[in-house]
Amino acid sequence: MSVERSLFEGDVDFIVANGADGELGVLPRHAALMTILKPGSLKITHGGQEELLFVGGGFLEVLPDRVTVLADVAEHADEISLEQAEAARKRAQERLAGTLTTAEEVEFNQALAIAEARLRLARARRG
Repeated sequence: MSVERSLFEGDVDFIVANGADGELGVLPRHAALMTILKPGSLKITHGGQEELLFVGGGFLEVLPDRVTVLADVAEHADEISLEQAEAARKRAQERLAGTLTTAEEVEFNQALAIAEARLRLARARRG
């Protein structure tokens, strides 16, 4: 789910996400947990179909009967523009090459990580 819209609601068979400690798979009736999400893909399998989303970080909450993802940046993988993701990566790299405060360095490193994860997912989807 993004700040602006819900990207998926419904019953699922399996979810794979990039958690703080690595890739995480969630089946129905999974034990409760909460983790930080790293920028990357969120794969949802439901009814024999697979839906691929991009999540730019956030939180994953798992309850026995529900999974909630909260993210500032999220979109369907098919919506990712290679050109925009590449431009965002270049902007972040250019800013990181300059003189920055510690807070700015953290901000632009995060922006670079998001742009690179979006590019990897978009390129993988397009073959």
